[in-house]
Amino acid sequence: MSSAPEDRFDLIVLGAGSGGLAASKRAATHGARVALVEGDRVGGTCVIRGCVPKKLLVYGSAIRHLIHDAPSYGWTVEAARPDSSVLLSHVRAEVDRLNQLHLGFLAKAGVELVTGWGRFQDPHHIAVHPGVAGQESASHRVLEGERILIAVGGRPHRPMIPGAELAWISDDLFELPRFPSSIVIVGAGFIACEFACILNGLGVQVTQLVRGQLLRGFDRELADAVREAMEADGIHIRLGCNAAAISGSPGALTVTTDHGDQLNAEGVLLATGRRPFLAGLDLGAAGVSVEQHRITVDADQRTSVPHIYAVGDVTDRINLTPVAVDEGRAFADSLYGNAPRQVNHQLVASAVFTQPELATVGLSEEDAREAFGDEEIRIHRARFRAMAQALPKRGPQTLLKLVVRRSNGVVLGVHMVGDHSAEIIQMAAIAIGMGATKADFDRTMALHPSVAEEFVTMPNG
Repeated sequence: MSSAPEDRFDLIVLGAGSGGLAASKRAATHGARVALVEGDRVGGTCVIRGCVPKKLLVYGSAIRHLIHDAPSYGWTVEAARPDSSVLLSHVRAEVDRLNQLHLGFLAKAGVELVTGWGRFQDPHHIAVHPGVAGQESASHRVLEGERILIAVGGRPHRPMIPGAELAWISDDLFELPRFPSSIVIVGAGFIACEFACILNGLGVQVTQLVRGQLLRGFDRELADAVREAMEADGIHIRLGCNAAAISGSPGALTVTTDHGDQLNAEGVLLATGRRPFLAGLDLGAAGVSVEQHRITVDADQRTSVPHIYAVGDVTDRINLTPVAVDEGRAFADSLYGNAPRQVNHQLVASAVFTQPELATVGLSEEDAREAFGDEEIRIHRARFRAMAQALPKRGPQTLLKLVVRRSNGVVLGVHMVGDHSAEIIQMAAIAIGMGATKADFDRTMALHPSVAEEFVTMPNG
C-alpha cells in the first residue's frame, strides 16, 4: 500500500487532546512533518468537557459562600439566586474561545489538522473516516506515518445497570440548557465529588451514592475531612450504597439502590470512572497490545510495536492533564529534538476541586506506613479555622499535614484540605521533589498571616 506524497508524514498523532497537542506542536517545531487526526473538537477532555469548564463551574458555585459571608464583612447583599443557564452559556463561550486558540496554535506550529476518526489499516497506515467514531466511510483519507502516536484519551464509563441510558455522564452536564433542581450522583471519585459540590453550590439538591470509600486512593484523613465538609454543606452522602437500576423518564427519574430504596430526582449522574477510548482504532491491525482496556507502554511511551507510541489517559497510568502534556513533549523531544528524556511518574501533585479543595503531593499516611513501617513514620498536622472565616464563623476547618520519615527527616508527603490548597501544594511539590526535610520546612521563615505558614511552623513534638 502506498500513499500520495502529501499524505506521508514523519508523525501521525491520533487525538487532539492535551497529550496529542503537546506532542504534535513540539515535534513540528523540531522539524517533523506532522498530521494530527481528530474527529471531535480540538482541545480534548480537559479543554472541552473537563478541567477548564469544570473549574469555571467551581468558581460559579463558590459565589454562594461569598454572598453568605458578605454581611459579616459589612456588605448588604440583596436577595440573590443562581441562574445555571447563564453560567453554562458563559462557560461554553469560553470553551469555544479556547478551541479557536488551539486551532491557531496548531496552524502556527505547522501541524496539519486532519478532521475525522483515525483507524489503523496496518502498522504504518491510518484511514481517517468522517462522521461517528468507529464507523467506516467510503470517503476516507489514508495517511502514511513513519511513526504514529496514540493520544485519544479516555471516556466516561457507563455501568451496566438497567436504565443506565437514562442517566447523564459527566460529558453531558456541560451541554445542558440548565442544571436540574435535584440529582442523584453515583460515584465516589473526584469527578463525582466535584460535581456534587458544584451542583450543591448552585442550589441543586444532591444525593451521592458511594459504594465503598469516598475519594479512595487519597490520604484517608483528608478524604474524611472533605466528606464531613460536604455533608455539613448540605450534600446527602449515602455510604455503602450503589445504584441497582434507573427508571422513569427524563426530568422524573427514580434510582433503585442495592438496598432496595427508591430515590426520586430530576436527573442522575453516573460518575463511576473512565476508560481509555479504544473503540474504532482497530489496534489489532497494527499489532498493538492491549491489557485490561489500556495500551501498555514502556518508559519511552513505546507500545508493543516499536514505531507506535501512546501518551495520556489511553495508557491509564496517571490520568492527569500535566502528565499527558509532559509525556507528549518528552516523546517529541526524544525522537525529534535530539534531547532524550523520560517522564518521572513517581512524584505527581494532584488536587480535587471540591469545596473545600483537597490537594496532595507525595505519599499518603497509609502508603508511607505500608512502605516504611509504623515506627518509621511521624505525622505533623495542623487543624484550624482560616482567618477568612474568622468573622463569618462558618465553614470547615482547614487541615494541613506532613508525612515525615523519622530516620532522616525527609518529608514524604504534603497534604491539605482548605481554600487555595492546589496553589499551595504546587509550591510544596518543588520542595518535595528536591528531597526537603522537616528541618528545611522549620527554618523557612513564615509569611504571616497566611494559611500556608502553618506548613513551616508545625511543632516537632
